Amino acid sequence: MKFVFYTHSLVSDWNHGNAHFLRGVMRDLMRRGHEAVALEPAVSWSRDNLVRDQGPAALDRFRETFPGFRSEIYADGFDHEQAVADADVVVVHEWTQPALVERLGRARRDGGRFTLLFHDTHHRAVSAEEDIAGLMLADYDAVLAFGETLRQRYRKAGWGSRVFTWHEAADTALFHPHPEIERTGDLIWIGNWGDDERSAELMEFLVRPSRALGLTTCVRGVRYPDHALEALSKAGIAYGGWIANAEAPLAFARHRVTVHVPRRPYVENLPGIPTIRIFEALACGIPLVSAPWEDAERLFRPGCDYLVAGSGEEMTRLLRDVLSDPELARSLAVSGLATIEARHTCRHRVDELFSILLACGTDRVTRQINTPEAAE
Repeated sequence: MKFVFYTHSLVSDWNHGNAHFLRGVMRDLMRRGHEAVALEPAVSWSRDNLVRDQGPAALDRFRETFPGFRSEIYADGFDHEQAVADADVVVVHEWTQPALVERLGRARRDGGRFTLLFHDTHHRAVSAEEDIAGLMLADYDAVLAFGETLRQRYRKAGWGSRVFTWHEAADTALFHPHPEIERTGDLIWIGNWGDDERSAELMEFLVRPSRALGLTTCVRGVRYPDHALEALSKAGIAYGGWIANAEAPLAFARHRVTVHVPRRPYVENLPGIPTIRIFEALACGIPLVSAPWEDAERLFRPGCDYLVAGSGEEMTRLLRDVLSDPELARSLAVSGLATIEARHTCRHRVDELFSILLACGTDRVTRQINTPEAAE
């Protein structure tokens, strides 16, 4: 089958975590013999910032790291109807321009033979409700929401005829342990400062515990304002700037523990939705300690796959415990990795996607999924 993904960007993961998941999904689809292509706009905030930050060579590195991945850029005048005419499945990400969201829905309504899915991996359904409410989703076959609370929000508001929960996951072709690499640092956090959505939390659960314990700590990510960089420096934390997602597993491997600091909108308004980094970190076999986060869907086993700190003081204590107790660190790493391998890889999500497509009942998709050639 042919899958077309409308995304903010496939080639850039600069402050764009959905690219991580999309690459993993496309990789698994292609592994199964399907065709997968991404379409991204000519004006892309993530791609433009990546080039501005790292130079054009960063785009070349993407092509070297992900050979065989197809991403086409569209601009004004692009024939979207022609681009999806031979598609079996079209997945439209939530950051797609509203006019294009509506145009693709119209193409489906006017005889398009593809299954049309809308994919939401953000918190705008609660933080910018009017933006989502204004999208024309009536002609979409279904909505994919990356958490149950987000799915319920769509259902309650009447956005879309059918809504399915489709969590993100780890691309285990990239994210896996590297036991051959020496662990030279104590703590690493890979994440972006963002729009002050977790500024206080980062100070409480990352900066102050690191300083209190005198840890060798590294922070990687973007959009750190001057006052944040100053706080890191005063705490003796090394700031390394942007890191390509494909290099994150090696960075995890060089450190003994990591932390999970969720953004406030998810904790307060969309409980149960982790960031993709928790999937990726556990897939790398690194012990993890999380700031407060309610695993409402029981995706993991808190206390077994990772530890949860209710305060900065408890984070300090738990980090000390993990770093001083090799057996505790090993147990967390083994348990977390086992849960990822059993439930949360991109392979699992592609299986779920096929189940969703069958539930949507589009004849063209149903025939192809049920043919003997579709079986692995």
